Amino acid sequence: MANEVEDTMKRIQSHKGVVGTIVVNSEGIPIKSTLDNTTTVQYAGLISSLSDKARSVVRDLDPSNDLTFLRIRSKKHEIMVAPDKEFILIVVQNPTD
Repeated sequence: MANEVEDTMKRIQSHKGVVGTIVVNSEGIPIKSTLDNTTTVQYAGLISSLSDKARSVVRDLDPSNDLTFLRIRSKKHEIMVAPDKEFILIVVQNPTD
């Protein structure tokens, strides 16, 4: 399983424009990251909170539905969030690349 996670992160990281990838547990604690520690902790906390809020909005609109993917684009970065039951995968990339 660990090799599978490593291979997936390497594959994602090799895409053009990808700045970094982070895997966060259900409590918002980073488990694996290709970014520096300060950036990882900041993204992990803020994105896991945003993901919880987005999931809540989706469920409020339709209780039988669930959040599967979240994409945020700013002037500097594009942040893609793939939430799961136990983990959240966060990919930060440069949108101009």
